[in-house]
Amino acid sequence: MIFGGQFEQIHEPWRKLFATSAFRFREGLSPEERTALSYQRLRLVNDALADGGDHPERLAGDIERLTALHEWVGPADAGLGTIASIHYNLVLGSLLDHDGPRDLREFANMARTGTFLCTEAAHGNSATHLETTATYDPDGREFVLQTPTPGAGKFMPNTSALGGPKSGVVAARLIVGGRDQGVFLFLLPLSDDAGHPLPGVRIQRLPQTTTSPVDHCLTVFDSVRLPYEALLQADHGRLSPDGEFTSDVGSSRIRFLRSVARVTAGKLCMTAASLGMARHALAVAIGYAHTRHIPSGIPGDTIPLIAHRSHHAPLLDAIATTYAATLLHHIAVRQWTQATSKEDREAADRLVAIAKGWITWRARDVMTTCRERCGSHGLFLANGIAGQLSANEGTITAEGDNLVIWVKAAAEMLLNFTSTADAPSQDPDIASPDGLQDLLADIERVWHHEARTRLRSRKRGNRVARWNRAVLPALELVDAHARRLAAEALLNAANQASNPSTRRLLLAVHRLFALRHISNHSGTLLAQGHLTAQQVRQLPEAIDDILDELAPDALTLADGFAVSEEVLLNHPISALSNGVVPA
Repeated sequence: MIFGGQFEQIHEPWRKLFATSAFRFREGLSPEERTALSYQRLRLVNDALADGGDHPERLAGDIERLTALHEWVGPADAGLGTIASIHYNLVLGSLLDHDGPRDLREFANMARTGTFLCTEAAHGNSATHLETTATYDPDGREFVLQTPTPGAGKFMPNTSALGGPKSGVVAARLIVGGRDQGVFLFLLPLSDDAGHPLPGVRIQRLPQTTTSPVDHCLTVFDSVRLPYEALLQADHGRLSPDGEFTSDVGSSRIRFLRSVARVTAGKLCMTAASLGMARHALAVAIGYAHTRHIPSGIPGDTIPLIAHRSHHAPLLDAIATTYAATLLHHIAVRQWTQATSKEDREAADRLVAIAKGWITWRARDVMTTCRERCGSHGLFLANGIAGQLSANEGTITAEGDNLVIWVKAAAEMLLNFTSTADAPSQDPDIASPDGLQDLLADIERVWHHEARTRLRSRKRGNRVARWNRAVLPALELVDAHARRLAAEALLNAANQASNPSTRRLLLAVHRLFALRHISNHSGTLLAQGHLTAQQVRQLPEAIDDILDELAPDALTLADGFAVSEEVLLNHPISALSNGVVPA
């Protein structure tokens, strides 16, 4: 149910691939060696496509399959997930989204690894203000690519010699006849066949990060000459050989967003990676909680850790959140791939941004919980939690920093979007799923009203001062909106289940997920008249009751994540929890 009925078609092939021995964790490697291994494994992924009669271009064009890859790669090799996302989505995807024909064989057969150079040292999320220029010379039919200031150095692309020859898709300002036409993409080789930088390309390795090992670099250009064909063109921007520029849009900002549209698909990929790592961490932690026994208090008797409410309550909360997050992600993928009109695309882009922020943040919470519930075992990289927890920090920042994209979504929801059309709930029944959904909508409505009220209360002062009064409740609105949609997706899955046991479990998971959020906002709901004092007092016991119901099925729920048994048995925690040191 949580894989949308497409598990065998688009998930199972990746699940099987990343469970093979080639992707097992290797102890004792340096960060440099791990990065090199990730590039080797990227070629294994590419080979697997060919062996299955598939093609990298088809993968790049199928966002559902591409995000499915990311749902399974993270627990095996988070660094591989990063470079695969760059190669297949940002590079191949961008090339496919612009006019051809273009020979993509060197990317499809991995003769060259693709890398994406957009953000700059002084311009991260403010990418529309990029400074790198590509000035067109119509006489020579060439562009001159230039980094004009130190702050314009391309910041953090994987452009080192590791991984072999590389070519980059570079975002730069198109200058034609002295006029700035906005930011467009250009394709150019960055290194020769030995991996050494080409003339005019200077690459400097950046300090090591705490996230997955990737060869992040600062890259600058000094009068690099590019052929006319290097410009990626489409309706949002075309340049004739003689230097005539045309576009179907007048806004340079919209031209930029059209050029880098694959960044939105990248948000979906990053979200998928976080989900896969969170589900894997839960499978490890739930299994450990059942196999690790401790004294029960009766001489000679032991009980599993899972028996204790203090141990299983946070894990069950994490399971509920992860089920809801998985279903929300699949809705976001489907809505984005099916959007056709301008309005549908704007709504889909907003949902993708909201889902990315909420899911990657929740994945951090889930993995932290799992790491702690595994004690010292959770610290070993080979057990697939600690390293993935660090790697998840990269997904929180990549393809749009979470807070920044949420602030944008908050402004859109506050000014141009009605969060919930229904009237406030009347005497909601906290015992019914629909009643819980009504209360989740009430929470969203309360924060929407609070943010709008604060924004309008400041008639004077500059725009930043007015926005500062509204932004915090507006961010609460975004969070409430994400949680309501996630709960709705969970409830819909439960209602669609034909198996009575599946339906019962999913309804219970929905109840726990909704009750936790309602409990956290019970004071607000009480003050606004959406809950009575008696209902607020009932919430802790209602949560305890649902924990009692779900605790015996924790393993079943974890099994629903379909984490490969081969992967789980390969973790040292499987043997060490029973006092056996693996060979």
